[in-house]
Amino acid sequence: MTSASVVRDAVEALLAGPQPMPIVQAGDPVLRAVAEPYDGQLDDGLLAELLVAMRATMHAAPGVGLAAPQVGLGLAIAVVEDQWPLDDETALARERTPVPFRVLVNPSYEAVGDERVGHYEGCLSVDGWQAVRSRWRSVRLRCLDERGAEVDEVLHGWPARIVQHETDHLLGRLYVDHAEMRSLVAPTNALRWTDPTPHRAAQALGFDLP
Repeated sequence: MTSASVVRDAVEALLAGPQPMPIVQAGDPVLRAVAEPYDGQLDDGLLAELLVAMRATMHAAPGVGLAAPQVGLGLAIAVVEDQWPLDDETALARERTPVPFRVLVNPSYEAVGDERVGHYEGCLSVDGWQAVRSRWRSVRLRCLDERGAEVDEVLHGWPARIVQHETDHLLGRLYVDHAEMRSLVAPTNALRWTDPTPHRAAQALGFDLP
C-alpha cells in the first residue's frame, strides 16, 4: 500500500500542474496496474479539488468517464457523466440514457443476466481509435460515492457500459484487451462507422457480433 502522504503529494502535484490535466496514453504502466483502494488518504478539501479537476478534464477531452489512473494517479476513483445529445434512433439502439455526474469510489460490478451487447467504444487513453467491445448489457454496480455513502444499483445499456469501462481501468484493463480487433478504426476513419449499431461494419470488416 502506498502511504497517505505519497498519495497526497501526488494529488497536490497534479493540481499544481497544467489544467485540464494531461491524459495518460496506452503504454504507461499506471494504466496496467491495479489501482490502490481509496480509504481516506485525502482530506475532504483535497478530494473535492481532485474531483473538480477530474470532471473538468473529462469534459475538456471530451469524454463520458475518467478514471484516476488516466491522469497518472493509481487510486480507485473514477468520475462519469453522459449528457451528450443523441438522436432518438441512436439513443434507442444503444440504450443510451443521460448519466448525471457521479463519483465511483472503489467500484466493482457483476453481470445481471447473461446478455452481452457489442458496440463501438473508444477511450481517452487510446486517443482517437475505436473498436467494437462486447460487454454485459446489465450490471450490478457496488461502490462508494464521494461522501462515503454506499451505492448498490443495477444499470442497463450504455450507462452499464460506462461503468464497466471505468471500473476496468481501475483493474489495469483497457477496452482493447477484449475488443474485436477486426473492427478497429483509426482516427482518420472515425466518421466512417457512425451507425447506431455496428452491424454494417461487421459485414464490411468481417467480424462477428454477440
